[in-house]
Amino acid sequence: MKKEEVQDIFLKILREEEDVSAGVAAIKTLLTVIENYKVATVRELDLNLQLAVDAMRHCDQPVTAISSGCQLFMRFITFAKLDVKSFEECEQIMLQRGRIFLDTLLEARGKVAKQALPFISDGCKILTHSRSRVVLQAMLEAAKANKRFQVFVTMSCPDNSGVRMHKELEAAGIEATLILDSAVGYIMEQMDIVMLGAEGVTESGGIINKIGTYCLAMSALELKKPVYVLTESFKFSRIYPLNQRDVPNEFKYLSSVLSSGDLSKQHPLVDYTPPAYITLLFTDLGILTPSAVSDELIKLYL
Repeated sequence: MKKEEVQDIFLKILREEEDVSAGVAAIKTLLTVIENYKVATVRELDLNLQLAVDAMRHCDQPVTAISSGCQLFMRFITFAKLDVKSFEECEQIMLQRGRIFLDTLLEARGKVAKQALPFISDGCKILTHSRSRVVLQAMLEAAKANKRFQVFVTMSCPDNSGVRMHKELEAAGIEATLILDSAVGYIMEQMDIVMLGAEGVTESGGIINKIGTYCLAMSALELKKPVYVLTESFKFSRIYPLNQRDVPNEFKYLSSVLSSGDLSKQHPLVDYTPPAYITLLFTDLGILTPSAVSDELIKLYL
């Protein structure tokens, strides 16, 4: 199996399935590797999967969810090694467990959206940052429930992903206003809640998310506005940053930027928001306080 083949599979999934996240696409790619690249031993299969994960990390896609999702996937399916005698049987069980894991992932976004629904009240004003698929789904669910609310979306430079979020909200008939990233402090006093997605959740209950999230959360805390994070549990990551410098560079920069060598003048894609700035996390495991994340991570990796 070649690195380029895995990258082609991964990027094809992202191209063809418009609303799939990089983390879910990574899991689908690993399942394809198990199905299509036949090997003779568990050791060879492990090496193939590790090679595939490494290949996807170098695809110029956000790595945070790829890293945590693949770790959980590998942990979940490799319990099969202890259960059976023949490799063929082991491989089939690993494939079966992988499909169960993927199905759970695909259901997670809907579960998170339903958890958040009661917190979107009639007449409320919501501030969100960038484009989060799960936040968008929660707002669509609220609109279907005939709730009337107004959303303010940051443009989210440098890729302006908030522009797409704004268009999708308006297309669904939800009142939405696009604002400058630098207008967050000005607009915050008018908001009722802040609703964010996350690219990753750390052991401390903090989040790694689109650059600008930290500033937004600080502004919310200063003005005593609740910050709700909507995220799937496969984004829980076994890292414990204490500051921005502690976040791994592979999370902060695309692989093409990392390979250039000098990062001193490069713009990071994400920042770290400590748990003190987060009110609640809405997950497919339930509604959690930031301090409960470490306990859930222990359960996930038991």
